[in-house]
Amino acid sequence: MHYHPLGNTGLTVSVAGLGCGGNSRLGLGRGASFDECVGVARAAIDLGVNFLDTAEVYGTEEIVGAAVKAYDRDRLVISTKALFKTDDTAETVTQKVEASLKRLGLDHVDIFHFHAVGPAAYEHHRDVLAPALLRLKEQGKVRHVGLTETGPRDPEQAMLARAVEEAPWEVMMLAYSLVNQGARTRVFPVTVRRGIGTLLMFVVRNIFSNDAYRRAVFARLVEDGLLDKSVLSDGDPLAFLVSEGGAASITDAAYRYARHEKGADVILFGTGNRAHVKANVDSILRPPLPAPVIERLHRTFGHLSGVGLDLPGPVKV
Repeated sequence: MHYHPLGNTGLTVSVAGLGCGGNSRLGLGRGASFDECVGVARAAIDLGVNFLDTAEVYGTEEIVGAAVKAYDRDRLVISTKALFKTDDTAETVTQKVEASLKRLGLDHVDIFHFHAVGPAAYEHHRDVLAPALLRLKEQGKVRHVGLTETGPRDPEQAMLARAVEEAPWEVMMLAYSLVNQGARTRVFPVTVRRGIGTLLMFVVRNIFSNDAYRRAVFARLVEDGLLDKSVLSDGDPLAFLVSEGGAASITDAAYRYARHEKGADVILFGTGNRAHVKANVDSILRPPLPAPVIERLHRTFGHLSGVGLDLPGPVKV
C-alpha cells in the first residue's frame, strides 16, 4: 500500500480508501449479512487500507465500527458524514455527531463531513452549522472538519468553487473521473495551494463497468454535439484505454487515471464482494497510464461536465 499526507491535517492515509456507501454498501446492497459486510471491510484493512468512509445515510456505521474493533484504532482514519437541512441548528450538529459516534462505537471520528452540500445550502452550513462542528473538534470528538459536494446536482461544482477558498474546511470529497475532469482545473490547484485534503468519489461508476450503458451515454453525447462522432468509430469509445493504455480493463484505467492526478489524496472504491477488494486496490496501486493516453483523455473528454455521475441504483440503458 502507498500512503501520503491528507492535505495539512497531519493524517497519513492510504491512497486507496474504502467507500462504504454507493450501490454496494459493503454488501448490504446485495443482501449480505452483517458479518459478511464486516468481512469486506476487514479484507480492505488487511491489504493496508487505513481510510474508511461511511455515513449516517449509508446504514454502514455499525458495520465499520464492528470491523475496526479488531485493529489498532490509531492506525485507522475513520470518516463519516450526515445530511443537514437549511433549518437545522447547531444543536442538530451535536446530536448527529453523537449519534454517529454511538453507532460506530468510537469516542471520536477523524473526519466529520457535512454531506452532499448544494450551492443554495452552503452559507447555512458555513455560518450556522460549522461553528458547532468546530466546538466538537475542540472537545476531541471530531478531529477534522470536512464537506462533500453533491456531484449529480452540482456538476459545475459551484459550491466547491466557493468552499475551497474559505475556512474552516480541512477535507473535501468530490466527484472526479476520466469523463468528469472539471476538478482538474477548478478545484485541485486550490486544494494543493491551501493544503486541503481530497477524497475522490465517482471515480468508477456504471459508465465504466456497464458496456451497454456506456455506449448509450456516449451516443447521446454525440447526438447532443458534445463529442465528435469519431469516438464511436471503434464501437466502444473507451476501448483505447486497454488497447493503447495497457490497462487490464476500463475500470482499471479509471482508477489509475484518478489516482495519479495531482491533488488527488484518496481514491475511494466501494464493493460488497471480498474478492473485488484486492482487484480494486491493485488497480489503484498500479503505475500511471501512458502520457499519450492521458493527453487523449484530456483532449477528448476534458470539456465534459456531469458525465458518469449517476446516483446509486439500477441504470437505464
